[in-house]
Formats: sequence, structure tokens, C-alpha cells
Amino acid sequence: MRIQEVYPTTDHTLLVIAEDGRIGLFDVTPYLHDEAFADLKDRAAFMQICNGTYFIEWDCGADLSADTIEARWQLQPAAYAEQCLIPEWAAGSAAAR
Repeated sequence: MRIQEVYPTTDHTLLVIAEDGRIGLFDVTPYLHDEAFADLKDRAAFMQICNGTYFIEWDCGADLSADTIEARWQLQPAAYAEQCLIPEWAAGSAAAR
């Protein structure tokens, strides 16, 4: 999978849009117990995300591969993106493209 856009949310979830048009939500919460992801408990740090197309990375160095995201995301209907292409709950954060 190639990641087209990713939007961090205030509840440690990512809205991910793949280049093939699939849309999914990925919960990062289970990873926050790992030392590599500990800095992401801070909401401001979580919002600082970079899209590497085949991975996403935060300023603190934590990263997730597109394969990991694809294996564990919750797919959403195509209309989901039309309803919230830039979700209100992601307001204040820019999408990582």
C-alpha cells in the first residue's frame, strides 16, 4: 500500500487515505506502551507526522510502515472521505501528504 494522505486525530487515531482510494482508521493507542512511541502520548507530538508514502514517521523518530497500517486499520466506506476529507477532529493539524 502507498499512503496518499494521513490525518492525525486528538484521540491517537490516524485517518489514512491510500493511493488506491481506500480509507481507513488506524488506532495508535496500543503502540503507546512501547518506548519508541512513548513521546506520542503528548498530543502535540502526535500531531507532528510526516508521510513517507510507504511509512509514516513522527518528529520523535517513531514510525509505522504502510504494511503495518494496512494489516490493522479499519476500512471505511468510500463516502467517508467525502464527509470528512479534512476531519473536524483533525482541525489545527495539517494533513501529511
